[in-house]
Amino acid sequence: MSSLASLPRLLRDEPALTQALGDPSGFVAVPEAARAVTVAALAQLGDRRPLVVACPTGSDAGQLYDDMCQYMPPGEVVLFPAWETLPFERVSPSVETMGRRLEILWRLRSPERCPAVVVAGVRALLQHLGPEAMEVEPIRVRKGAVLDPDELVARLVHAGYRREELVEHRGEVARRGAIVDIFPSTADAPIRIDLWGDEVDRLTEFSVSDQRSVRDLDEALVFPARELVGSEAVQARAAGLVATEPWGREHWERLADGALFDGMESWLPWLVDEPQLLTDVLPATSKVALVEPRRMRDRANDLLAEEDDLARALASTWQRDAAKPFPRLHAEPDRLLSAGQATWTISSAPETPDSPMVQATGWGPVVGDGEGLTQRLCDLLRDGYRVIVAADGEAVDLVLGLVLRGEEQDRVLLAAVAQVGFQELNARLDGARASSDDIGAVLRATSIGGIDVAVDPTSRTVALREADKVVHASWWETAID
Repeated sequence: MSSLASLPRLLRDEPALTQALGDPSGFVAVPEAARAVTVAALAQLGDRRPLVVACPTGSDAGQLYDDMCQYMPPGEVVLFPAWETLPFERVSPSVETMGRRLEILWRLRSPERCPAVVVAGVRALLQHLGPEAMEVEPIRVRKGAVLDPDELVARLVHAGYRREELVEHRGEVARRGAIVDIFPSTADAPIRIDLWGDEVDRLTEFSVSDQRSVRDLDEALVFPARELVGSEAVQARAAGLVATEPWGREHWERLADGALFDGMESWLPWLVDEPQLLTDVLPATSKVALVEPRRMRDRANDLLAEEDDLARALASTWQRDAAKPFPRLHAEPDRLLSAGQATWTISSAPETPDSPMVQATGWGPVVGDGEGLTQRLCDLLRDGYRVIVAADGEAVDLVLGLVLRGEEQDRVLLAAVAQVGFQELNARLDGARASSDDIGAVLRATSIGGIDVAVDPTSRTVALREADKVVHASWWETAID
């Protein structure tokens, strides 16, 4: 899909955004349909980096992230995820979630690699970071570099990777002689390191299904597979808990020995002296935007109440005094919402009649109403709007483009050709009507953008009916190019 990253800057003259950019603690009302492009405009037109966008829920954050990826250059917007597990649950978060969090924290430490926008739900923002999360460095593997395979595997195991015979899932590592396979916690595919002695002779990405290399790489970054690892500080802290919190002796001893086990992350609140949040480690050039802060506060209070209920329920099981407070995995919402730095507030509705508001409306569904869609677009053009149409597929995009430009309006393009292929029609049919000699067997009918199309899937040709309007293949190819 083509990038729409140039669009947000077109909002530079929007009065509501101009006012927000000039006010360090500004409020702006933004309809949900325009939220992604508006936040992208704040990031691109402002001088703060990164812009941390706090959303009420993880699903809200995920949706905003997906939308913003269309309006920002690749890699400039990231999603800071929350753990999928409940407090005190004896299950570890997914390897990918922990790796992504550590990667973002690593990127925040350097202006050169810092993303422009960080999107996160309130749960992710209120969750305490690991005791050494801000000191994590990825293992960098380069083609031609010298490395010790034994040391590499040992470092990976310490970082939470599981040693296996065959690498199939994230967080796994395998060694077969001079070949080391790794599935990095943040990668979509595993990597293979072929060594010649101690030198990286070849670095490739390979397929899990057949274990064959698919493409060469110049460099790969391998982030840890766990946020909580058995560092010296963690081991010392766990050893001290054996005496002060004897109900958890079994787990404290395993942590004190540096063992890695499933669910160890649930004990993180006991293993940090000074809990940190993401907002505590942001660079001085950062800015925070709160999306629907009232909903954020309500969601945060629900999280804390849920955590307290779980603690009280488990206190009797652990033979611990229920009146004695448990360390929390999540911080109080006031610590985030009353942060020292100035914040923008983004809401769907204005607080007062004078509140600045981005003038935007949703489009609504247009499925099956191609004529109504083009009519609405033409009306906008006549009213002086600049119209950008993003369509799912080149064929639909081309049809709309031709209609809006007023070109070839007497022809009906066969919009299915982008999906099933196109057999070149005889030149005599260009711009003409099909005769009975050109009719093919109609085996399947479909409708794309309001244009009825008949397709023969066996011969991969477009089946025509008598009097259908057609366009020659050479013209089609020229139009697409």
